[in-house]
Amino acid sequence: MPTPAIVEPSHYFGRLLTLVWLSFAQLVRSPSHSRRAEAARRSARHVLLLFVVIGVVIITLMYAVDVAEISLMPPRDTPGLWWVKMLTNFGKDVYVLWTLGGLLIAVSLAAPALHGTSRATLLGLGTRLQYLFLSVALSVAVGEVLKWIVGRGRPFVGGKANAFNFQHFNGSEAYASLPSGHAITAFALAFAVSAVWPRARIIMLVYALVIAATRLVLLAHHPSDVVAGALVGVIGAMAVRYWFAARRLGFAIHRDGTVVALSGRLKRVARSAFAP
Repeated sequence: MPTPAIVEPSHYFGRLLTLVWLSFAQLVRSPSHSRRAEAARRSARHVLLLFVVIGVVIITLMYAVDVAEISLMPPRDTPGLWWVKMLTNFGKDVYVLWTLGGLLIAVSLAAPALHGTSRATLLGLGTRLQYLFLSVALSVAVGEVLKWIVGRGRPFVGGKANAFNFQHFNGSEAYASLPSGHAITAFALAFAVSAVWPRARIIMLVYALVIAATRLVLLAHHPSDVVAGALVGVIGAMAVRYWFAARRLGFAIHRDGTVVALSGRLKRVARSAFAP
């Protein structure tokens, strides 16, 4: 059934409201891709494999590595670690989300003033930015719930190195060690950017690993915390990628269920998505 033509308002603010509304409608509409079931099955297999493999790694780290690793790190607030404290901020969820949100707002404000190919290209970029933003936001939200439920003490909370210092549902910052929020943000962003721009995957992997390392050096987390954060971030970004692909937004689904970014110019990404 052909899509009804959209009557575009003549004034800027009318076009802006139309773009925002259609963007939201595209994101929440029912999935329509004919191969979404194959993609769901493939994604479920990958998630299960990640849970099993990374789950074993996390447990092994907790029993065999966590205490030894944090005992080797320099004391908190060591003056020479100022640069590590600056570096770790690049994985702070608030900064990452505000940056992505600001870029989305800029695209939203610029798109109504453009026409034709220029607008289509900008809308394609907007669709990809939406994916990045939601991948990080969902992963961080899930991570906050897990922190509250697990209630693991940060390194040396309680006065000694103890990998099994738990106070479930504590809710305080001292008992919000697992999973690492910075690792969630960094790995969700790394996966999402790599999914959209595959050539950036090595750079993004290095970025995520560096952020994870800073959390260990600063004694903010145990090794198992950052691995758990990486798991949450990757699975969160995978879930949002499936959501977009099932609605034909920015991603294609191959016959075997593989989800890939739409190739070619950005305007192709926006072909079926009137999204800022």
